[in-house]
Amino acid sequence: MWSFFHKLGSPPWLYSISGVILRWLLPITLVALAVGLAWSLLFTAPDFRQGNSYRIIYIHVPAAVVALAGYYVMAIAGAINLIWKMKMADVAMRSAASVGAALTFIALITGAIWGKPTWGTWWVWDARITSMLILLFLYLGVIALYEAFDNKEAAGKACAVLCLVGMVNIPIIYKSVDWWYSLHQPASIKFTGDSTIDTSMLYPLLLMIVSFYALFTCCLLMNMRAELLQRGARTSWVKKLALAGKSV
Repeated sequence: MWSFFHKLGSPPWLYSISGVILRWLLPITLVALAVGLAWSLLFTAPDFRQGNSYRIIYIHVPAAVVALAGYYVMAIAGAINLIWKMKMADVAMRSAASVGAALTFIALITGAIWGKPTWGTWWVWDARITSMLILLFLYLGVIALYEAFDNKEAAGKACAVLCLVGMVNIPIIYKSVDWWYSLHQPASIKFTGDSTIDTSMLYPLLLMIVSFYALFTCCLLMNMRAELLQRGARTSWVKKLALAGKSV
């Protein structure tokens, strides 16, 4: 186990293994996304109340779910960076921020598009929506804070603290529809008890959620590879990669 963590701290090894993972995971992800979109948009029945407008959940819900999971990844990486001063954790935290911000933005935009025909308005200061907006600001705050420091080690520590403080927002997002009056509907997928969504709609939604998790992983690994190359531009292993690329 400890040898595995030691390997994770090696930029050349992480760059190499992430390339192998991406070689298999990226095409699988693209196929899963294509199948999930076709299934959800073309073969599921219209909702008896919302008609076809409900179909945006196949983008909105996976984006929101994985945006929350992405913040966990970022916060855990920040904690590892603070406790063990592991540079790869700092790379992961920095790389996850932009992907999480993009997913949160997609969740907010698709939620607004869904809200117009459903609630009659693009935006309300609903507890769930407002806390998701705060999540977007937290992601953007980490990106901005990292760029504000010339000393990247200090930047990593500051971002890690912000990530951990921002964790208080995550349970608020999850429980907001239960704690306060909300236009936002409660969760349709339940792990304890029966889900309130028909299985014909549930299965393509689950496929899209899994596909978005895979997409997040692919984007995270690609960002980390780019970050490793940028940080190690003057190291011997990056120079060897550059020479190998020129010789091909």
